[in-house]
Amino acid sequence: MSFKKITTIDIDYFIQILGTEKVLTDDENRSRCASDHTEDFHFKPELVLQAETAEEIAAILSYCNEQNIPVTPRGAGTGLSGGALPLFGGVSLDMRRMNKIIHLDTENFQVTVEPGMITEVLQNAVKEKGLFYPPDPASKGSCFIGGNIAENSGGPRAVKYGVVKDYVLNLEVVMPNGDIMWTGANVLKNATGYNLTQLIVGSEGTLCVVTKIVLRLIPAVQNDLLLLVPFRNAGEACKAVNAICMAGITPSALEFMERDALECAIQYYQSSAVTLPDDIQAHLLIELDGNYLEQLYKEAEKIAEIVAQYDIDEILFADTAEQKQSLWKLRRIVGEAVKGNSMYKEEDTVVPRAELPQLLECVKLIGKKYGFKSVCYGHAGDGNLHVNIVKGDMSDDDWNNTLPIGIREIFTEVVKLGGTISGEHGIGLVQKSYLDIAFSQQQLALMQSIKYLFDPKGILNPGKIFVA
Repeated sequence: MSFKKITTIDIDYFIQILGTEKVLTDDENRSRCASDHTEDFHFKPELVLQAETAEEIAAILSYCNEQNIPVTPRGAGTGLSGGALPLFGGVSLDMRRMNKIIHLDTENFQVTVEPGMITEVLQNAVKEKGLFYPPDPASKGSCFIGGNIAENSGGPRAVKYGVVKDYVLNLEVVMPNGDIMWTGANVLKNATGYNLTQLIVGSEGTLCVVTKIVLRLIPAVQNDLLLLVPFRNAGEACKAVNAICMAGITPSALEFMERDALECAIQYYQSSAVTLPDDIQAHLLIELDGNYLEQLYKEAEKIAEIVAQYDIDEILFADTAEQKQSLWKLRRIVGEAVKGNSMYKEEDTVVPRAELPQLLECVKLIGKKYGFKSVCYGHAGDGNLHVNIVKGDMSDDDWNNTLPIGIREIFTEVVKLGGTISGEHGIGLVQKSYLDIAFSQQQLALMQSIKYLFDPKGILNPGKIFVA
């Protein structure tokens, strides 16, 4: 791809429409927008623009489209697939100033919000009104709602409540040519034409820029219970997941952590919340929520009966809010903890839930074959296993040349098991060379045609999803 380099004339135009304070050329801000949480990539934009309205974004995109300047939308930079990295320089469109709740409609259980709002801030705001926005990615304390839309984020509570797409009713978007439009309607049912809203969710900022988001909310629940179940065999922990669901119980979270994952988190967090006997190989973190404690206790007892069929140690029931918080903290920082120990690559595999034991076995066998170590954890309740591959003692040659062959083999097995190569992190930069495993050439051509229809000049988040 060939794009125009930004000139002083371009900068002057952006200052004219945004003001000096929202046009950032300093090295600190450009470096901040050069990376996210994906490995150690660094692609510095030529310019950072911080718009505050859809009209300002429309003016930016219209100009960049005419001038052939690439634009990369950026949220909080917590992504794990390189989706917010400006591969070709150009403009980094920083959404942090668009961070307000526009309207909280408590009668219709809806909220209209700007894309730069932090997910947990939104959750806390609606909770004050007795409402609940369930999607809760591990980075919920820092990630933006707009980034969640771009990646169709999930999180631990997806097993019961679903992912971001299940809560998006309508979107205001700006097209690459500067046109502003809404994609749907603020209703729970909509069979009117093609579903443009759901096309945009998960499109990773490659089709348009989202400027307003209408989300469906649900009533907040009053109670929750949290259990940590230690298993002496990791495969049995995976098998227990489906057994729990087959018993008619739908936990609000059902998380898997193999020993190395929890051990990394304990060391990183300096936590004493959990002890790790030498013979324990994996844990399930199981949350139940609802309005009636008596029912939750019955479900917890049933889960205890189910897991007792496997080789487990003593179940830990979190008795206090502090203990619950400590256990969740360990789960949420696993990725950060693994990254702190070694260079790593995180693969976001997902299979039908019953195939999880076989997926874990495949990952370990392929690791032995190609000489890499993996640390596995994830949202077991919906078959989503995060495979963190750590460099450790691998040579640079093996890391750069042999490992991709092993990853391709993992993804091939995932697809054979009826799964796919990303459950919630997206394709972005790092997975695009593997997309042919999940899709035929016909499917890929259709997706590229959609991209062209929205963005014929290819200025919006170029270099993502598709191999050029």
